[in-house]
Amino acid sequence: MPPPPHRPGVLAWQVFRGSDAIRQGLVTEHQLRSSAWLRLRHDVYADARLDRDHALACRAAALRLPPEAVVAGPSAAYLHGVEHAASFVDDVHVLVPRAMRLGPQRGLRVHSTGPHRQPAGAGGGPHPTLRTPAEGGGTAAPATAGWDPAVCAPAGGRDTAVPVPAGGGEVAVVPPGGGLRTALRAPADGRGIAVRPVPAGLRVADLRTAGVPVSTDPTSAAWETAVWLEPLRAVGIVDSLLRQGLTSRAALADVAARNADRPGGRRARWVFGLADPGARSPAESELRVRLVLAGLPRPAVRHPVRVAAGLVVHADLAWSAYRVAVAQDGRHAEADGGHLDRIARLVGAGWLVLPVTGRRLRHDFPGVLREARAALGARGWRP
Repeated sequence: MPPPPHRPGVLAWQVFRGSDAIRQGLVTEHQLRSSAWLRLRHDVYADARLDRDHALACRAAALRLPPEAVVAGPSAAYLHGVEHAASFVDDVHVLVPRAMRLGPQRGLRVHSTGPHRQPAGAGGGPHPTLRTPAEGGGTAAPATAGWDPAVCAPAGGRDTAVPVPAGGGEVAVVPPGGGLRTALRAPADGRGIAVRPVPAGLRVADLRTAGVPVSTDPTSAAWETAVWLEPLRAVGIVDSLLRQGLTSRAALADVAARNADRPGGRRARWVFGLADPGARSPAESELRVRLVLAGLPRPAVRHPVRVAAGLVVHADLAWSAYRVAVAQDGRHAEADGGHLDRIARLVGAGWLVLPVTGRRLRHDFPGVLREARAALGARGWRP
């Protein structure tokens, strides 16, 4: 049996700069190529036992970014607990002051803040707040001046006019153990070491390592996501932020109103208008939005229907005026043993029910749309 790879305790469960570890004499360049470590980007390595998720990608990106950089958009939504917002292989979205220019980095999408400013006193002040940990507890420090609307600038690419929410928002440090995915989980034997979340990285024996990076708050993340991503994906993420109680319709309406005259303001309001906290999966969100964009009336989500014996079942998507429903046979349905029984009860109560699998949604949406149109038309709907 080959000997276990060399893994110094100070590097266990860490994300770190390889050059720092070599300079400190903790590992050699040859040892960094062993199975103990995962190379994440240039000169950035991680303990190979860490989960390969988007939190790990964010931690790796943070080690090569200035302290002013803030994780934003779908990446921030992931750190706040929306697991489908981004994956390990997706780009990390960050905000930096517009005056700061970063060279292109693989796997990084850079959005720079714009020149405009929100009037003082609107939405809680002219600038958001950076919350950073302090020895005696959390304290708030002002964000970089000019942290307002933005233009979206992919790393190494041309600026395009896309904003971030101005004023009133906060940039919140994600605390370990706060119910958010962090990729800091240790195995069952509990041998992991704690990492404090500090924007510029935590120093352990003069070694720079990455904790959970600073991110925009959930409402700002919703705004950024609505402006930066394509609508189907954006609505699914905003649905989840609402469903998990991370933001509210009132908060979304407020950030949309405060940024109504910014580039992207109309798009954000449109995405927010399509969102619904009742959706139980990204596939259900996608199906609902695609049906609406195709010209069908907006269906109710999780509509309660009283059936035989006084029981109440919930239709995933429903047009109650026409007694037509769609049963989304997605991941949540597979775990729901009563899925087929619910369909049968709805049919018994006089409803037309269209089962839609994830495969049909991906490969035969035109067929799904034709069936939905026909069912609604048979019940009296006219375009």
